[in-house]
Amino acid sequence: MARKEKAGKAMIFGVFDRLHPGHLYLLYHARLEARELVAVIARDGTVERLKGRRPEWSERRRMRAVKATGLPTAVLLGDKAEGEYSVIKKQKPDLICLGYDQAALKKDLRAKMKDDSLPAIPLYSLKPYRPKRFHTSLQRPPS
Repeated sequence: MARKEKAGKAMIFGVFDRLHPGHLYLLYHARLEARELVAVIARDGTVERLKGRRPEWSERRRMRAVKATGLPTAVLLGDKAEGEYSVIKKQKPDLICLGYDQAALKKDLRAKMKDDSLPAIPLYSLKPYRPKRFHTSLQRPPS
């Protein structure tokens, strides 16, 4: 559901490995929330630390795929140092859109905002699109 007034700039974070309809749904709905949308792509090393495996697509390929959707106005790589959030400090979004499965990121962002490591920025949780069918872990070919 869209918010009443569009933000100037929204930001969305993700791995976006093997771009699928669930990713497109999130990007589209995040784009509806603001005049500009900055998509932040997780670095390969960050994905490996968080998920215990390397993404199937390289960070550069994931960036190109997200950019090719035409939905974000900018596509950037995330910070090398996890939890630094320099991309937020530099881009200064008015809104951060989060996927339904990003509870840990939401908790970390709230903690950083509470201790003034980050400015207070509204967080908006997007609804999933058929998560039992379009989750990246379900899109992998069988081993």
